[in-house]
Amino acid sequence: MAIRPVRYIWAGALVTLLSLAMLGATVTLLAGLDIGLASMLVGLLVVGWHHLRCMQQLALWTRQPVGTPVPRVRGVWGFLFADLDRRAKLAYDSRERLSAALERFREASQAMPDGVLYLSEHETIEWINRKAEEHFGLDHATDLGVPVTNLVRQPEFCRYLAAGHYAEPLVLVSARRKGLTLLVQVIPFGDDQKMVVSRDITQIEKLETMRRDFVANVSHELRTPLTVVSGFLETLMDGWEDFPREDIERFIKLAHDQSTRMQRLIEDLLTLSALETGAPAPVEERVDVAGLLREVHQQAELLSAGKHEVTLEIDGGGVLLGSQKELHSAFANLASNAVRYTPPGGKIRLQWTCDAHGAEFAVEDNGIGIAPEHLPRLTERFYRVDLGRSRETGGTGLGLAIVKHILSRHQAELHIDSRLGQGSRFSVRFPKARLASE
Repeated sequence: MAIRPVRYIWAGALVTLLSLAMLGATVTLLAGLDIGLASMLVGLLVVGWHHLRCMQQLALWTRQPVGTPVPRVRGVWGFLFADLDRRAKLAYDSRERLSAALERFREASQAMPDGVLYLSEHETIEWINRKAEEHFGLDHATDLGVPVTNLVRQPEFCRYLAAGHYAEPLVLVSARRKGLTLLVQVIPFGDDQKMVVSRDITQIEKLETMRRDFVANVSHELRTPLTVVSGFLETLMDGWEDFPREDIERFIKLAHDQSTRMQRLIEDLLTLSALETGAPAPVEERVDVAGLLREVHQQAELLSAGKHEVTLEIDGGGVLLGSQKELHSAFANLASNAVRYTPPGGKIRLQWTCDAHGAEFAVEDNGIGIAPEHLPRLTERFYRVDLGRSRETGGTGLGLAIVKHILSRHQAELHIDSRLGQGSRFSVRFPKARLASE
């Protein structure tokens, strides 16, 4: 196909020359040599003018926008323009495909959960996606072409970029957004260009911190009772006969209390682990609220041992859909906490109410109360407002964390209202969908 226009050009030139020669010969025979040569010269000028005009049209067409139709001419130039037009259309289609592919790539880069920065060989910003703008506090409208180190001025980032050793990523605590931690990786490509990829690992860092704290807390919580039990046993082993029976019984009782505390802590840890690691959804049992609350009330009175006034108010009764075991655990935890943190002589009220929007279980006391700064962290594992008092009352520091997960599995919400020295109110709100007809 590529040889055809070349053949047409040579054929057209040959036909033109033959036509001029025949014209000159004919005129020479009819009118003489001078007129024949003159006619041939005129013919050459006409042909030359035609070619110059076509070349002018070609030059003007090349300056038009891509996609402008080629001029329509006859003869050899018509074939040449047709081939140029076909080639221009192929180039235009190829450019459109590349433009569409580039646009899809940019859209995909914008949709990425990670930040992406393209840097030139001089480390100026060539392109940036929305996530990178959020991570580094940049703006593509004003920051393109600006050296990245002029905008992200944290020393550790500048050193990392300049060092040239990018095998390991950089953990960068953002100076512009409080609490944001980034994992930054530089990937060299092209002619000394760089791609900077940033990932938000704030939540991962929080989880890692929680994991470290959890391990430390568990170790600490188990070490204390183990030390007590081990110390009593060693004391008795060293001189059993040297102690009166009353002391031996006291040692054994204290060791038993500490072993019970360890057992309770392990049970709570296993319960919390099952709840946090996606245990199966609770079985949809029909839980008799009145019966459940009377049982919780009785347990609270036994724990109080007559030191508090514990009352139960049930307004509306009803049936809850959920796990009897889990709901009992959540309600009993809230009631036992009220007993533990209310001084002797205090009042504790357990209350159940129903309305058109759902139901509420509340535990209210006039105990020691909680300072406002502690309220947001009460449901964290091992978080205690008063460490000494919590251990003294037998708490494991996991109760409210367990309550939070149980209530979440039942689509319920926990609300805490408390004032230091005036008491607390822990309320659980169940949606209407969790209530069944009796």
